[in-house]
Amino acid sequence: MEDKNPLSPHIQIYRWQVSSLVSIAHRITGIINILGITIICFWISLLLLGENNYGMINMFLNSFFGKFIILGLTWSFLFQVLSEIRHLIMDMGYGFELQTTKVTGLIVIFGSIILTIIFYLIGKNFI
Repeated sequence: MEDKNPLSPHIQIYRWQVSSLVSIAHRITGIINILGITIICFWISLLLLGENNYGMINMFLNSFFGKFIILGLTWSFLFQVLSEIRHLIMDMGYGFELQTTKVTGLIVIFGSIILTIIFYLIGKNFI
């Protein structure tokens, strides 16, 4: 007789947790940050090619879509930093209790959103 149950937790029966979301988002934001740093380096290197090329990128970044990308990269970098701090603390042997992992995961998620808003307000000279 064959058992129809999977050998390991499958996505259909696995219950999502805050730690799972933070872990997956940490990997995704890592890839986004690599792409973002590449774009930033490309943008800065255009300074060597003259003011015309730099002006095109500057015009793009001042558009709605460009500002959305900047805001998204800001959130991505902040999420990554807070998640790395969380991992550093866990590497030291702290924070493995179930309740602590939930709380620190929520701190990473909401902290990155709050810090992004604060950075935006600082950029707009509201703070």
